[in-house]
Amino acid sequence: MTEHAGSRRIVLAPAAQGDIRQALLWSRERFGERAAVRYRELLKQAICDIAAEPRQPGSLARPELAPGIRTCHLFFSRDRVSGESPGVRQPRHLLVYRGRGRDTLDIVRVLHEARDLERHLPDVDRSTSDEA
Repeated sequence: MTEHAGSRRIVLAPAAQGDIRQALLWSRERFGERAAVRYRELLKQAICDIAAEPRQPGSLARPELAPGIRTCHLFFSRDRVSGESPGVRQPRHLLVYRGRGRDTLDIVRVLHEARDLERHLPDVDRSTSDEA
């Protein structure tokens, strides 16, 4: 899936798409439809935020995972989500991403903060990549 957010093209890897579906399903089952909608809006905001500034405060370079990989916790976007209802107080996911050229950002996974990132990135290309 490819989207445009800000000045960069965002490419959601199939694994990231599955991660998002799973997180939203879990949120809906556990906390209800309104909570799932709030989490979806937070995810959208976080993706827009890293598209606008991949090295935003709170993002981390993760060279131990693969060249060019960065992570950013959804927590850092929660105050920028617009809407009338209260936002997500304690988001638990990380965007795992890297730049590809100057205009593209690949989101490779969206993982729960408790996950062992290295274990859940088996399909990530470990060769050199452009820095985000």
